[in-house]
Amino acid sequence: MFTGIVEEVGRVKQLRKTPLTMELKIECRHVLEGTRSGDSIAVNGVCLTVTEMGSDHFTADAMPETMKRTNLGKLNISDTVNLERAVAAGQRMGGHFVQGHVDGVGTILSVTPYENAVLFHIKAGRNLTRYMIEKGSIAVNGISLTIVEVGATGFSVSLIPHTIKNTQLRDAKQGDLVNIEVDMIGKYLNKWLEEKSGSTGTLTWDHLKEHGFIK
Repeated sequence: MFTGIVEEVGRVKQLRKTPLTMELKIECRHVLEGTRSGDSIAVNGVCLTVTEMGSDHFTADAMPETMKRTNLGKLNISDTVNLERAVAAGQRMGGHFVQGHVDGVGTILSVTPYENAVLFHIKAGRNLTRYMIEKGSIAVNGISLTIVEVGATGFSVSLIPHTIKNTQLRDAKQGDLVNIEVDMIGKYLNKWLEEKSGSTGTLTWDHLKEHGFIK
Protein backbone atom coordinates (compact mmCIF):
# COMPACT_ATOMS: atom_id res chain seq x y z
CA MET A 1 0.00 0.00 0.00
CA PHE A 2 1.17 3.52 -0.84
CA THR A 3 0.01 7.09 -0.19
CA GLY A 4 0.62 8.76 -3.54
CA ILE A 5 3.12 11.16 -1.96
CA VAL A 6 6.24 10.86 -4.11
CA GLU A 7 9.42 10.56 -2.04
CA GLU A 8 12.00 10.92 -4.76
CA VAL A 9 12.40 11.31 -8.51
CA GLY A 10 14.70 8.56 -9.75
CA ARG A 11 16.30 8.03 -13.12
CA VAL A 12 16.37 4.95 -15.34
CA LYS A 13 19.96 3.70 -15.32
CA GLN A 14 19.56 0.46 -17.25
CA LEU A 15 16.86 -1.51 -19.07
CA ARG A 16 16.87 -5.13 -20.14
CA LYS A 17 13.84 -5.89 -22.27
CA THR A 18 12.35 -9.08 -23.66
CA PRO A 19 9.21 -9.13 -25.84
CA LEU A 20 7.00 -9.43 -22.74
CA THR A 21 9.05 -8.46 -19.67
CA MET A 22 11.65 -5.96 -18.52
CA GLU A 23 14.31 -5.57 -15.83
CA LEU A 24 14.78 -1.98 -14.64
CA LYS A 25 17.71 -0.51 -12.77
CA ILE A 26 16.69 2.78 -11.16
CA GLU A 27 19.22 5.33 -9.93
CA CYS A 28 18.13 6.87 -6.61
CA ARG A 29 19.18 7.56 -3.02
CA HIS A 30 16.43 8.42 -0.57
CA VAL A 31 14.11 5.45 -1.14
CA LEU A 32 17.00 3.05 -0.50
CA GLU A 33 17.01 4.02 3.17
CA GLY A 34 15.55 1.14 5.17
CA THR A 35 14.79 -0.83 2.00
CA ARG A 36 15.77 -4.47 1.57
CA SER A 37 15.51 -6.95 -1.28
CA GLY A 38 11.92 -8.18 -1.46
CA ASP A 39 10.43 -4.85 -0.39
CA SER A 40 7.97 -2.95 -2.59
CA ILE A 41 8.63 0.38 -4.29
CA ALA A 42 6.14 2.17 -6.53
CA VAL A 43 7.74 3.23 -9.82
CA ASN A 44 5.47 5.73 -11.62
CA GLY A 45 2.68 4.29 -9.51
CA VAL A 46 3.45 0.64 -10.33
CA CYS A 47 4.16 -1.60 -7.34
CA LEU A 48 7.42 -3.45 -8.06
CA THR A 49 9.52 -5.79 -5.93
CA VAL A 50 13.14 -4.88 -5.26
CA THR A 51 15.33 -7.76 -6.49
CA GLU A 52 18.78 -6.20 -6.01
CA MET A 53 20.23 -3.05 -4.44
CA GLY A 54 23.40 -1.00 -4.64
CA SER A 55 24.57 2.20 -2.99
CA ASP A 56 22.83 4.32 -5.62
CA HIS A 57 20.26 2.08 -7.31
CA PHE A 58 17.79 -0.77 -7.09
CA THR A 59 16.66 -3.34 -9.63
CA ALA A 60 13.12 -4.65 -10.22
CA ASP A 61 11.29 -6.76 -12.78
CA ALA A 62 8.15 -5.83 -14.72
CA MET A 63 6.00 -8.81 -15.68
CA PRO A 64 3.82 -9.23 -18.82
CA GLU A 65 0.62 -7.92 -17.18
CA THR A 66 2.51 -4.87 -15.92
CA MET A 67 3.94 -4.19 -19.37
CA LYS A 68 0.46 -4.46 -20.90
CA ARG A 69 -1.35 -2.18 -18.45
CA THR A 70 1.26 0.54 -17.73
CA ASN A 71 3.66 2.96 -19.39
CA LEU A 72 6.80 1.23 -18.07
CA GLY A 73 7.43 -0.41 -21.43
CA LYS A 74 7.85 3.06 -22.97
CA LEU A 75 10.70 4.04 -20.62
CA ASN A 76 14.14 4.84 -21.98
CA ILE A 77 17.55 5.24 -20.39
CA SER A 78 17.79 8.51 -18.38
CA ASP A 79 14.00 8.95 -18.14
CA THR A 80 12.80 10.19 -14.75
CA VAL A 81 10.35 8.18 -12.62
CA ASN A 82 8.36 8.82 -9.45
CA LEU A 83 9.40 6.65 -6.50
CA GLU A 84 7.64 5.83 -3.23
CA ARG A 85 8.32 3.14 -0.66
CA ALA A 86 5.41 1.10 0.70
CA VAL A 87 3.73 2.81 3.65
CA ALA A 88 4.98 1.74 7.09
CA ALA A 89 2.83 1.19 10.18
CA GLY A 90 2.26 4.48 11.97
CA GLN A 91 3.21 6.58 8.95
CA ARG A 92 1.06 9.62 8.13
CA MET A 93 -1.40 9.12 5.28
CA GLY A 94 -0.80 12.35 3.40
CA GLY A 95 -2.48 11.41 0.12
CA HIS A 96 -4.99 8.59 -0.34
CA PHE A 97 -4.90 4.79 -0.43
CA VAL A 98 -2.90 3.79 -3.51
CA GLN A 99 -2.36 0.09 -4.19
CA GLY A 100 0.21 0.36 -6.95
CA HIS A 101 -2.10 -1.65 -9.22
CA VAL A 102 -2.46 0.54 -12.29
CA ASP A 103 -5.90 0.41 -13.94
CA GLY A 104 -4.89 1.83 -17.30
CA VAL A 105 -2.93 4.42 -19.23
CA GLY A 106 -3.99 7.93 -20.20
CA THR A 107 -2.53 10.47 -22.62
CA ILE A 108 -1.66 14.05 -21.69
CA LEU A 109 -3.66 16.32 -24.00
CA SER A 110 -2.39 19.63 -22.66
CA VAL A 111 -0.26 21.18 -19.94
CA THR A 112 -1.47 24.70 -19.12
CA PRO A 113 -0.04 27.10 -16.52
CA TYR A 114 -2.90 28.71 -14.58
CA GLU A 115 -2.08 31.34 -11.93
CA ASN A 116 0.28 29.53 -9.51
CA ALA A 117 -0.72 26.04 -10.67
CA VAL A 118 -0.43 23.87 -13.77
CA LEU A 119 -3.55 22.26 -15.26
CA PHE A 120 -3.18 18.85 -16.90
CA HIS A 121 -5.90 17.59 -19.26
CA ILE A 122 -5.62 13.82 -19.65
CA LYS A 123 -7.41 11.61 -22.16
CA ALA A 124 -8.79 8.43 -20.62
CA GLY A 125 -11.26 5.76 -21.65
CA ARG A 126 -14.70 5.21 -20.19
CA ASN A 127 -13.34 2.12 -18.43
CA LEU A 128 -11.42 4.57 -16.21
CA THR A 129 -13.59 7.71 -16.09
CA ARG A 130 -16.63 5.72 -14.94
CA TYR A 131 -14.96 5.50 -11.51
CA MET A 132 -14.09 9.20 -11.29
CA ILE A 133 -15.96 12.05 -9.65
CA GLU A 134 -15.08 15.73 -9.35
CA LYS A 135 -13.12 16.40 -6.14
CA GLY A 136 -12.34 12.69 -5.93
CA SER A 137 -8.86 11.21 -5.64
CA ILE A 138 -6.78 9.71 -8.42
CA ALA A 139 -3.18 8.55 -8.81
CA VAL A 140 -1.37 9.78 -11.94
CA ASN A 141 2.08 8.22 -12.34
CA GLY A 142 1.80 7.40 -8.64
CA ILE A 143 0.97 10.96 -7.54
CA SER A 144 -2.11 11.45 -5.36
CA LEU A 145 -4.14 14.21 -7.02
CA THR A 146 -7.62 15.71 -6.79
CA ILE A 147 -9.80 15.56 -9.88
CA VAL A 148 -10.86 19.02 -11.07
CA GLU A 149 -13.24 17.94 -13.83
CA VAL A 150 -14.42 14.73 -15.49
CA GLY A 151 -15.62 14.72 -19.10
CA ALA A 152 -16.74 12.22 -21.71
CA THR A 153 -13.21 11.54 -22.93
CA GLY A 154 -11.00 12.30 -19.96
CA PHE A 155 -10.36 14.38 -16.87
CA SER A 156 -8.24 17.24 -15.55
CA VAL A 157 -6.06 17.72 -12.48
CA SER A 158 -4.33 20.80 -11.11
CA LEU A 159 -0.80 20.60 -9.72
CA ILE A 160 0.66 23.07 -7.24
CA PRO A 161 4.26 24.29 -7.70
CA HIS A 162 5.59 21.93 -5.00
CA THR A 163 4.17 18.89 -6.82
CA ILE A 164 5.55 20.01 -10.16
CA LYS A 165 8.99 20.65 -8.67
CA ASN A 166 9.21 17.36 -6.76
CA THR A 167 7.72 14.82 -9.17
CA GLN A 168 8.33 13.39 -12.62
CA LEU A 169 5.49 15.47 -14.04
CA ARG A 170 7.89 18.42 -14.17
CA ASP A 171 9.21 16.72 -17.33
CA ALA A 172 5.77 15.83 -18.74
CA LYS A 173 4.54 17.15 -22.06
CA GLN A 174 1.64 16.80 -24.48
CA GLY A 175 1.37 13.26 -25.84
CA ASP A 176 3.07 11.55 -22.91
CA LEU A 177 1.46 8.41 -21.50
CA VAL A 178 0.68 8.37 -17.77
CA ASN A 179 -0.30 5.54 -15.45
CA ILE A 180 -3.74 5.91 -13.89
CA GLU A 181 -5.03 4.20 -10.77
CA VAL A 182 -8.56 5.18 -9.84
CA ASP A 183 -9.66 5.40 -6.22
CA MET A 184 -10.14 1.88 -4.84
CA ILE A 185 -13.17 3.04 -2.84
CA GLY A 186 -14.81 4.16 -6.08
CA LYS A 187 -14.22 0.74 -7.63
CA TYR A 188 -15.78 -1.06 -4.67
CA LEU A 189 -18.78 1.28 -4.61
CA ASN A 190 -19.30 0.93 -8.35
CA LYS A 191 -19.15 -2.86 -8.07
CA TRP A 192 -21.70 -2.78 -5.25
CA LEU A 193 -24.04 -0.60 -7.31
CA GLU A 194 -23.70 -2.93 -10.31
CA GLU A 195 -24.69 -5.95 -8.24
CA LYS A 196 -27.53 -4.08 -6.54
CA SER A 197 -29.03 -2.75 -9.76
CA GLY A 198 -28.13 -5.68 -12.01
CA SER A 199 -26.62 -3.35 -14.61
CA THR A 200 -23.36 -1.63 -15.39
CA GLY A 201 -22.75 0.87 -12.59
CA THR A 202 -22.00 4.54 -13.08
CA LEU A 203 -20.60 6.23 -9.99
CA THR A 204 -22.07 9.72 -9.53
CA TRP A 205 -22.82 12.08 -6.67
CA ASP A 206 -26.54 11.33 -7.10
CA HIS A 207 -25.92 7.59 -6.74
CA LEU A 208 -23.87 8.14 -3.59
CA LYS A 209 -26.50 10.42 -2.06
CA GLU A 210 -29.34 8.05 -2.98
CA HIS A 211 -27.66 5.16 -1.19
CA GLY A 212 -26.64 7.13 1.88
CA PHE A 213 -22.88 7.34 1.35
CA ILE A 214 -22.87 11.15 1.41
CA LYS A 215 -25.31 13.87 2.44
